[in-house]
Amino acid sequence: MYPFEAWLSQANSYLQKTGRPLISLSYAQSMDGSLSYQPGQPFVLSGPQTLHLTHRLRSLHDAILVGVGTVLSDDPRLTVRLASGKHPRPIVLDSSLRTPVDARLIQSAERSPWIITTGAATHERRLALQAAGAEIIHLPADEHGNISLPALLACLGERSIASLMVEGGARVLQAFLKQQLVDQVIITLAPLFLGGVPVIEPLKGILQTPLRLAEPGSQQLGEDIIVWGRLPSQASHNG
Repeated sequence: MYPFEAWLSQANSYLQKTGRPLISLSYAQSMDGSLSYQPGQPFVLSGPQTLHLTHRLRSLHDAILVGVGTVLSDDPRLTVRLASGKHPRPIVLDSSLRTPVDARLIQSAERSPWIITTGAATHERRLALQAAGAEIIHLPADEHGNISLPALLACLGERSIASLMVEGGARVLQAFLKQQLVDQVIITLAPLFLGGVPVIEPLKGILQTPLRLAEPGSQQLGEDIIVWGRLPSQASHNG
């Protein structure tokens, strides 16, 4: 058992203590921190063994979250196919409801997706997505017009989501890190240099102090390297 699996076993008590789910940030990047060559163009970085681990991680979480940009570019299913276990609840951050009604996570989802919006979308779009099988959840926007992440996590806590796996895209990953809403990270390092789109933009000037991993660890899986560790989230400070 990996340490992050043991940390996830504490998710229910964490929810009771903080009122929001335990957050895992999990993504793959190249050695130079790139996610892909071009924006909106997916690039497969994970090898077979790390893909299996990703699906295993999905099965250990109550829900999995991506931004609408990932839905538009990758059309993911966000299900567990390469490992045994339950499917997490798919959640999409989509302020203006751009998610296609024929997206695979809607059409083939074993669990109906929750699409989080701020209400900046037409009534017709909401009705179309609901008819396709999605549940639309309206939440407040932050000062930048994006979905308020604290409001989102409070909403998920009220819906008994004890653990949330955040997979991307880059803007979503960055937002969770900037607001220090991450409890643990599991990162796949692929042994190549892309020189492409960075996963995380510079955080200098936003964080008062560096975010240092606690209890870090690593392991080679196939050609990839998995790195993990815990982070001091705002909820842990406030709890």
